[in-house]
Amino acid sequence: MSHRRPSTVRLGGAAWPDVGRVERILWLIAALTLAGDLLTTYAGLRAGMVESNPVARSAIAQFGFVALFGIKAFAVGVGVACRPLLPSEYTAVVPAGLALPWAVATLLNLSLFL
Repeated sequence: MSHRRPSTVRLGGAAWPDVGRVERILWLIAALTLAGDLLTTYAGLRAGMVESNPVARSAIAQFGFVALFGIKAFAVGVGVACRPLLPSEYTAVVPAGLALPWAVATLLNLSLFL
């Protein structure tokens, strides 16, 4: 019998990575900052402001605000896909790397309303 935790959890036959407490908290922060970025961007666009990211600005011009969901989903997808490539002690870098720019964007967007 081993005292080590298994590296994966099986749900419905599929292997799911074991996510530690810190990483779970960081994923929650990433989700909250993602929502904050989307909400403040939406409010800013409705108030007549312009998206500063040229890729997002072009996508919004072509497909509307829903394009931002696609861009954000792509970012999360890349992070989730690359996560298994990291050693287990560094996997928390993925949600932290997503949360940090979204937190900065949210704060910058909020500062425009002051």
